[in-house]
Amino acid sequence: MKETKFFKYCRLLIILMINFLFLNVARSEVYTVGEEEEWNADADFVSWSQKYKFSVGDILRFTYVKGQHNAYEVTEDTYRSCNVSSGVLAKYESGNDQIKLKQAKKYWFICNVPGHCLGGMRFSIDVKEASATSGANSTSATITPPMESSSPLNSCRSYAPVRWSMGINLIAFGILVRLYF
Repeated sequence: MKETKFFKYCRLLIILMINFLFLNVARSEVYTVGEEEEWNADADFVSWSQKYKFSVGDILRFTYVKGQHNAYEVTEDTYRSCNVSSGVLAKYESGNDQIKLKQAKKYWFICNVPGHCLGGMRFSIDVKEASATSGANSTSATITPPMESSSPLNSCRSYAPVRWSMGINLIAFGILVRLYF
């Protein structure tokens, strides 16, 4: 009888640990670059990036017409010059690119279509370590170099990770109820 209770408690502990793992994942945010205007020459990426505090684990979604734009992660020198002969860290060209921010560091992104980077299709963000208070309520990003900005657009974040986590938690709760009641 004691062994049975012990194993029940071990199963409960494992399920709770899995729940906490998925709750941690749910804290990350998905940001659509440029929001409603998406990644195109008409959007104000300076204003957009200043509205948020980005954390490790967040995802940037670049949505654009494939072939008309692209998204390159670059070094600061390449960002400033818009010259991609060197300093390209990653190329994204699918039209629906999702980039997970894996490290706490400064990121620079540009569009490499001729004239687009110099025309304003670029931004930089400073990604911090994830914390319980990170997300859309904070407003901090670093822009290099400073550019004119217009008023911020409405938020267009995706809550898919939160919905997914809630589903996992409901399933785990159902399992717990079945095991113990």
